Amino acid sequence: MSDGVAVRAIRVLVADDQLLIRAGLAALLRAAPGIEVVGEAASGEEAVRLAWSTTPDVVLMDIRMPGLGGIGATERILGTPRPPRVLILTTFDLDEYVYDALRAGAHGFLLKDTPPDRLLAAVATVAAGDMLFAPSITRRLIESYAGRAGRAGTGPAADLGGLTTRECEVVRLVGTGLFNGDIADRLQISEATVKTHLNRAMSKLGLTSRAQVVVLAYETGLVVPGHAE
Repeated sequence: MSDGVAVRAIRVLVADDQLLIRAGLAALLRAAPGIEVVGEAASGEEAVRLAWSTTPDVVLMDIRMPGLGGIGATERILGTPRPPRVLILTTFDLDEYVYDALRAGAHGFLLKDTPPDRLLAAVATVAAGDMLFAPSITRRLIESYAGRAGRAGTGPAADLGGLTTRECEVVRLVGTGLFNGDIADRLQISEATVKTHLNRAMSKLGLTSRAQVVVLAYETGLVVPGHAE
């Protein structure tokens, strides 16, 4: 809040079919400075409707809900003009649906038993445009399900042939779970240059989130499970 300019509150939509969890999350967020809860959804269908009508910055999305689940709701929400960021809520850090949520474009995932201070920090992180995955969790998650999905083996040329050598390298390092600053250090270039290469690669590949870059790096064989370093 420099020069007396007010910072707009982060608008959050909470989607969870369990009333106590939903109400608890909403109460925690409402009590935090700089966050405004714009809606509470008890189903995926309601989450889609509220995301359209309330224009949140971040959606806290439960991955398992009856009817339209978190993955389907995420796909619909991210397919709208000027979509919000979606932070998936899950019970287990290797939930079988999280890989599919990443492919749908989710911007991160958070365990439901995450401490309150970390949850608030996660909302701010995702709202700022970052992807919320620790590198170790990213590798465990994608390696576990890339093989199960059976999508490996086509080789990177088919999907990545339009990338420059540097763009391909940045995509590979994002796939290993590194953040932009780490990639800049590794390649001895500026963080701004890393962002430029990544944005150009995403545009060429038709991707809308960093999470999708991670998934594609594994699916194309650019990063091989068990050899992510």
